[in-house]
Amino acid sequence: MKILITGAKGFIGKNLIAELRNQGYTELYEYDLDTAPGLLDGFCKEADFVLHLAGVNRPKDQSEYMEGNFGFTSVLLDTLKKHSNSCPVMISSTTQAVLDNPYGKSKKAGEELLFEYWQQTGADVLVYRFPNVFGKWCRPNYNSAVATFCHNIANDLPIQVNDRSTQLHLVYIDDVVSELINALNSKPNKAEDRFCYLPAVYTKTLGEIVDLLYSFKACRIGLGIPDMADEFTKKLYATYLSYLPTDQFRYPLKMNVDDRGSFTEIIKTPDRGQFSVNISRPGITKGNHWHHTKNEKFVVVGGKGVIRFRKIGTDEIIECFVSGDKIEVVDIPTGYTHNIQNLGSTDLITFMWASEPFDPDKPDTYFEEV
Repeated sequence: MKILITGAKGFIGKNLIAELRNQGYTELYEYDLDTAPGLLDGFCKEADFVLHLAGVNRPKDQSEYMEGNFGFTSVLLDTLKKHSNSCPVMISSTTQAVLDNPYGKSKKAGEELLFEYWQQTGADVLVYRFPNVFGKWCRPNYNSAVATFCHNIANDLPIQVNDRSTQLHLVYIDDVVSELINALNSKPNKAEDRFCYLPAVYTKTLGEIVDLLYSFKACRIGLGIPDMADEFTKKLYATYLSYLPTDQFRYPLKMNVDDRGSFTEIIKTPDRGQFSVNISRPGITKGNHWHHTKNEKFVVVGGKGVIRFRKIGTDEIIECFVSGDKIEVVDIPTGYTHNIQNLGSTDLITFMWASEPFDPDKPDTYFEEV
């Protein structure tokens, strides 16, 4: 399939083209402001589908709205008609098309032009009225509050929120791309009026968004992870990370080091427990304690050793030999005192999960030799 994409270097265009290539689409005609205008003629002659994403939303002069959002749409459709190419055409509009402002009026005019084209040619046409789209590669300090907030907060810059209660209707870029690819495959989320709809639209206040973003920044200090079960939080967190300065991709952890090795907490969550890395020097034994309710999972990823268990009140010792040569999970049940000993000549490296973060006021950890 030969696909013409206008606005190819814009936020939606870049994400869409990247995923189309991931899915094996190779004949992509990319058209943007810096494309030689003469190429449009050949693109319109050959295209099997047109995804019209080009538009103007932050012009120097308001007259540019109509020129960019209506004028270029007219040129595009006229060129398709010139070549009698009645392939499907999708146009990206905006929820502001129902508003009485220059931007909304220009997008509304573009919609009406497309519907006239449909009546004249019989070509299948699709109109998506996008709300605020957020995600990676969106330009900050341009036309997206989410992009600006992500960029500024990640870069320790101030933000301005005039009214925390202001509501935004938001859709995630991956959901937009998925829907546009559905349209390419003749499966758009289409209503009878030829408008198409995006399935996952989130309504959030500016205050909610800002608070979430600041909580993401604080996660590194407390070793937390946002609630990945919440779809909006998961998508906003992915967006926030894409705005991190390159010199902040990594951050330090506190290594608790002694002559036995080290213990380092990586992630601490209230609902998914704690993740840590334990390093034991050769010959060292760590542990010799048990828990009432806290339970753990050990995964040895380097070296070789043995994990020993003894049920409280009994004498039988159970041994479980472990090695980085065979990655497996060892459950540490409640009511069993346990330890781990390095049997090798190199460090024993163990990835550990505990069902709850360590609480010094309620450690649920009781010393007893195995």
